[in-house]
Amino acid sequence: MDSRGRALGAGGDPRDVLSRSARPPDLVLRYGELADQVADVHLPPSAVGGRTATSAEPMLAIFLHGGFWRAAYGKEHTAPLAEALSAAGFAVCAPEYRRTGQAGGGWPGTMDDVAAAVDRLPGLVEQATSGLTGCGRFLLAGHSAGGHLALWAASRHRLPPASPWHATGPTAVGEEVPGEEASAEAGVVVPASEGPAAAPAVAGVVALAAVSDLAMCFERALGRQAVGDLLGGGPARLPDRYAAADPAKLLPVGIPVRMVHGDRDDTVPCDMSQAYADRAREMGDDAQCTILPGAGHFDVIDPGSDAWHKVLGAFKSLAQPPWPGDRPGWQPGAGPGR
Repeated sequence: MDSRGRALGAGGDPRDVLSRSARPPDLVLRYGELADQVADVHLPPSAVGGRTATSAEPMLAIFLHGGFWRAAYGKEHTAPLAEALSAAGFAVCAPEYRRTGQAGGGWPGTMDDVAAAVDRLPGLVEQATSGLTGCGRFLLAGHSAGGHLALWAASRHRLPPASPWHATGPTAVGEEVPGEEASAEAGVVVPASEGPAAAPAVAGVVALAAVSDLAMCFERALGRQAVGDLLGGGPARLPDRYAAADPAKLLPVGIPVRMVHGDRDDTVPCDMSQAYADRAREMGDDAQCTILPGAGHFDVIDPGSDAWHKVLGAFKSLAQPPWPGDRPGWQPGAGPGR
């Protein structure tokens, strides 16, 4: 992976963000029984001491990491971004998932895990935080290959009803799903004692330097043909897999999409995001693409880069008001347990 962009907070090397230290998560939750079916949760400073009657519930953002779907890259490199977003008032949940190079990774295991994470984690985070994130909506977000997964997860209502990943429409708040409870201390999932719960709705997607078109990714052999490894081949040989996994083939998505991409990204070219946003708008979606001059592939996940204020703005634009960080008297602080 390479990028010519400059991250001011990373000592001149944009890839430093992949290994930079950050505070540990406040919670680690398990959304399934497999080793990689876990998620790190960073809570906002407003969680300290619990909410008051006038406190706004922070928006949950489920953030899917990148790395071209390969086992060499994991959720750990999202920690600086998660710390910065939580300091700004978000609750950030970064799930792990099986990747190529691992048993069960690739097709269909990667998609199985992401679908399960998105379906289960909003409720698990809400339960583990005693309702802190219970505003009824959440954001999907991701970087690079994680941007693909976020866009795909938000588009699953476009899949055929017979698909194991099919989901109901993106604005259907109150849909009934099987209940689950989270044990934050033990990091386990146990059956809920009170039955079904209302499913939160996806409020929007933030896609950072996203692989938003899998067919184009294959044609350009991005990441040393990473999507071929993910799906087992190209679109000519496996059209059904691309039809089911490619967000560019699942438009319109029906919810707001905010894309941020640097024009010096030589890992995932920015014209891919622009083409997705243009096509989405043609089909009636609320989709915006912000192209950042001089920014590279890793700048958009680096809170120390010049790109960060645009990234944070994209998240805030989709958050449910009132925005916690904009409330009078709101002060950053330490989260629970730290």
